[in-house]
Amino acid sequence: MTSLRKALFYRIDGIVLLLYVILVAIGIMAVFSVEHRTTDVSIIMMNKTYMKQVVWFGYSLLLGFVILLTDSKFFSSFAFLIYTVALAVLLVTIFAGVDVKGSRSWLAVGSFRFQPGEIAKIFTALALAKFIALPETNFKTLKDRLLAIGISLAPAVLILLQKETGLALVYLCFFLVMYREGLPNAILVIGFSAIAIVLATLLLDRTTLFIIFTALALIIAWLIRHILRRRIMVRIILIGTWLFCILFSIFAVPFTFKHVLQKHHIERIYSTIGKEVPDEYDKGLVPGEEKKVNSSEYNVLQSKIAIGSGGFWGKGFLNGTSTKNQFVPEQNTDFIFCAIGEQFGFTGSSILVILYAILMLRIVYIAERQRSTFTRVYSYCVACILFFHFAVNISMTIGLMPVIGITLPFLSYGGSSLMAFSILIFILVRLDADRQTIIR
Repeated sequence: MTSLRKALFYRIDGIVLLLYVILVAIGIMAVFSVEHRTTDVSIIMMNKTYMKQVVWFGYSLLLGFVILLTDSKFFSSFAFLIYTVALAVLLVTIFAGVDVKGSRSWLAVGSFRFQPGEIAKIFTALALAKFIALPETNFKTLKDRLLAIGISLAPAVLILLQKETGLALVYLCFFLVMYREGLPNAILVIGFSAIAIVLATLLLDRTTLFIIFTALALIIAWLIRHILRRRIMVRIILIGTWLFCILFSIFAVPFTFKHVLQKHHIERIYSTIGKEVPDEYDKGLVPGEEKKVNSSEYNVLQSKIAIGSGGFWGKGFLNGTSTKNQFVPEQNTDFIFCAIGEQFGFTGSSILVILYAILMLRIVYIAERQRSTFTRVYSYCVACILFFHFAVNISMTIGLMPVIGITLPFLSYGGSSLMAFSILIFILVRLDADRQTIIR
């Protein structure tokens, strides 16, 4: 038994674990730099969030050690069961969750609070990998593709009902995993087209939008008739697509903004594109009252000031004025990247981005060397979850995307977040250690 365990630890991917430890250490250092004051009597102060993060890191390492000693087939055998339990917990959270900033996405057990949606990402990744790896699954069929999409989006729907939009959006990353497994390119085209239509609807007035859609339809119709010489069916599809774009932009987008999205969601979206919220979407504005700068716009403005003030080399560790004076709200969670940008500048930020890139590329490499479909799909799930969090979080801190409350993996303060990402990594490493085994 001892020799088997020794052989197991020789097969563990040390590069992934090393990068994981480095990123967590950078995160603890960043949280420390935000909270540290010259009046602190000691570095070890358990009421500080950086010390709580150290404790959570210790718990994560302990749980990771247990995962490494677990039979790799356990994660496949119980994937559907724990996924079902996760859905049940998410459902309970809708009714019994603790209200935090208007969201009921947290459960409290005594003084301990955790966010089930963070942990559910792990079980969704395992369930999706299990489903695609089943011998009877044929991912080329529409039925199995719809089932896979259902597995991926079911937790997102429950999280949306908890009014936690940002976390729900993370589950869209599973479409990238399914794309690797054979999902048609048309799905991605439709998705990006829908995003483009929404942006066009927000940036342009409806008359201009109608003219643009009609002009594009006429140009494509002319090309089809005179160059491609396609039949009437293609023309019917073109007219249907034109009608869909018109109806989507004129009716669906306004309906969503008026009746689905909350006020702070609308403010964040319009803040990102640099426009004021139109009166028709402005919820809760008292007649005659002047519009004020919304909180998300203020957050992003302060974030960009902090990052920009770091220059090329940064101001130095513990010398960040914006971070130390707490000008940026949510400094140690959603906007932790500001602490890196201000204190270590463009150089430190670039090194951090490179570390993330190496980790994600290493995980993709691990995915492609697997004999087991289950492990390959799970590995891609981990890579895509990390990429989504990484790309969205940094984009929000520099104003390229709306502020939607997405944490930066391993760096942002939060026990649920750190534990979830740690479990993802340790399960990946454990499965990869048995990469020569076919796991179903």
